[in-house]
Amino acid sequence: MKTAFLALGSNIGDREANLRDAVNRLESDEIGVLRRSSVYETAPQELLDQPWFLNAVVQIETSLFPMQLLQRVREIERQMGRQRVTPKGPRNIDIDVLFYGRSVIATAELVVPHPRMTQRRFVLEPLAEIAPDFRHPVTGKTASEMLAGLEPQGTRRLSITF
Repeated sequence: MKTAFLALGSNIGDREANLRDAVNRLESDEIGVLRRSSVYETAPQELLDQPWFLNAVVQIETSLFPMQLLQRVREIERQMGRQRVTPKGPRNIDIDVLFYGRSVIATAELVVPHPRMTQRRFVLEPLAEIAPDFRHPVTGKTASEMLAGLEPQGTRRLSITF
């Protein structure tokens, strides 16, 4: 079994229900959800003309190999109706593999650790909440240290549990 971290985001439809549904769909014989962050409401970062997101991070334990995990999260997105129309655009659900144990993976389909996570407060705030001392396998920095190095990005913690 490997420990992995997944980032979840939603900015259309019932955003809270979308996050909850995605996490429920993750739970299986091959994936156990160990920890869930709070939910954060965040401003869009790259394509600004779209609704705000709800974001969260979950820590999982999985028997799946990295590409199998990627296939599983993409299947969940597909089952939930995710349509990849506009890059960085609105989406009912987005699930990204942030870390897979201490592995460093670079393929055409999967890059782990997630290549842009160190610049994204909407990922680092919930990650630091549930795993403040987890170290990035390339930089060696903890989640808390990475978060401390970021400027504010329009993120606020909500009192929502999922």
